[in-house]
Amino acid sequence: MQNNQVKVSPDLQRFIDKFEPSKFKLMPSGIEIRGINDIHRNITQAKEIIARLNLRLIVSHNAEMLSYRGFEVNNF
Repeated sequence: MQNNQVKVSPDLQRFIDKFEPSKFKLMPSGIEIRGINDIHRNITQAKEIIARLNLRLIVSHNAEMLSYRGFEVNNF
């Protein structure tokens, strides 16, 4: 049986601990955060956490993600 667990980088784990998303999905390159009511405020908050903690992460967001009120935080 193959183990399909995604490994979480230390920077990504620190972000998850600080941002405390209620709904997120692990992906090979990062996480996808969904179901957010105030998307713009949460994206700004995510970017501030990344900058404050000097994490090697980026926030990605596009029109398709807007339809499910979500964004991604990825390793770079």
